[in-house]
Amino acid sequence: MKPAPPSPPFKKVLIANRGEIAVRVIRACRELGIGSVAIFSDVDRNSLHVRYADEAYPCGPAPARESYLNVNRILAIARESGAEAIHPGYGFLSENAKFAQRCTDAGVVFIGPRPDTIEAMGDKVVSRRRMAEAGVPIVPGSMEKLTDDAARSFAMEIGLPVIVKASAGGGGKGMRLVQEEAELEQAIKRARSEAGSSFGDDSIYVEKFVEKPRHIEIQILGDQHGNVIHLFERECSIQRRHQKLIEEAPANRFPPALREEMGQAAVAAAKAVSYEGAGTCEFLVDQHFNFYFLEMNTRIQVEHPVTEMVTNVDLVKTGIRIAAGEPIGFSQQDLGINGWAIECRIYAEDPEQNFRPSPGEILVYRPPGGPGVRNDAGVYPGAEVSVYYDPLISKLICWGRDRSEAIARMRRALKEFVVKGIKTSIPFHRIVMENPSFVEGHFDTGFIENEILPSSAGTLPPDEEERRVGVMLAAIAAYKRDRDCAARSQPLRSRSAPGQSWRYFGRRGQMRGPH
Repeated sequence: MKPAPPSPPFKKVLIANRGEIAVRVIRACRELGIGSVAIFSDVDRNSLHVRYADEAYPCGPAPARESYLNVNRILAIARESGAEAIHPGYGFLSENAKFAQRCTDAGVVFIGPRPDTIEAMGDKVVSRRRMAEAGVPIVPGSMEKLTDDAARSFAMEIGLPVIVKASAGGGGKGMRLVQEEAELEQAIKRARSEAGSSFGDDSIYVEKFVEKPRHIEIQILGDQHGNVIHLFERECSIQRRHQKLIEEAPANRFPPALREEMGQAAVAAAKAVSYEGAGTCEFLVDQHFNFYFLEMNTRIQVEHPVTEMVTNVDLVKTGIRIAAGEPIGFSQQDLGINGWAIECRIYAEDPEQNFRPSPGEILVYRPPGGPGVRNDAGVYPGAEVSVYYDPLISKLICWGRDRSEAIARMRRALKEFVVKGIKTSIPFHRIVMENPSFVEGHFDTGFIENEILPSSAGTLPPDEEERRVGVMLAAIAAYKRDRDCAARSQPLRSRSAPGQSWRYFGRRGQMRGPH
């Protein structure tokens, strides 16, 4: 007699997100036998995650603050749908301690770390103190939030160059590099302004700038039973304006002893805050292989697939099981690195126009396939890319037995990838995959500015303000399209509602394609 399959950790999970990460979580739920509940804004009612989920509910108008950040509406949907847990994905409410607490208070499991953990690691100044106390190396800098005058004095005391950072920051927002004293006043002003507008908290601190660093992060898992392990490192140094564009696992030209030391530091950091779930410790590594704690992301990362590809661990499913009270299920000794994986983030942006947003309808969408190719996407032919949200449309991941094969496979996959109707970052990724410095593994976080963009000198705006102008122009151009799309669509009720079965099977049939 065959043993009975394990019971699902939850009966139903609400995914408080959209796009490719919502689709990723829905797939994990389906494999675990869990019902999935999607939420959607007015302009997202025809999105892929809505079509994939077992149920879908409207959560508000297009602006995120009125929909995907509307905590009261999301919790109301959880009650209405009978969802036992909420998965926040990344972005939006994923690192919001108040939201995690609201879920707990409402009797809904938050799939992620405890609210106090999120709060401690979400404040960069507090997290620096906690890591220093735990013996984790940190970048020299202030241990307190600073006034403008104090920030100026501290910067000059530790010596330029420095980075002025938002205490509540992340994703490259609220950061300004200062190399000359004349730049300091404006950098403090802009960092504080951007911090306030992006995070609702304009507090800042100052950190010594590590020259020519590599950005290395360590994936960790912790459970409610005190177990914490790491799943090795990811190389995230290919960035533009502090935004990651290409990631790989493992890191190239990385000493095994350093891998072990950084893994132990990440585990110590996680234990210091009693971490539960999937998370990431980010570090800077200098030219002499000294490493410094940067921050902890208390959520699943955009780049988690490269770790999954080389460890054969499903991080999303494991995170769901941990939230249900199950142990991790394997030990550090069970893990190893198999091969090499590279991820290219495909954005709806025009590289020839300084990566300006390219919203619109995707007329043709033909992703690559074949051995070792994975595509995590949130779009389909006919889908609308809106200006209201992050322009990430797909994550192309390629695995190889070694780095050379992974790069060769990525080159082939990028050539096969066809998207028409909008501009994408695919041409940019093709250029990077052919660049000798990238192929040889000689790069740091300044790679794009130093190796890729010099040929476009004179065409790049000197500041983020011009990019914002581009976003505004794109928003004006796309406004009518999004409005008309929403007007054409009828309200979508829960697929479990009476009379909706025909719609549910029609959508499922459309996604499956011809038999």
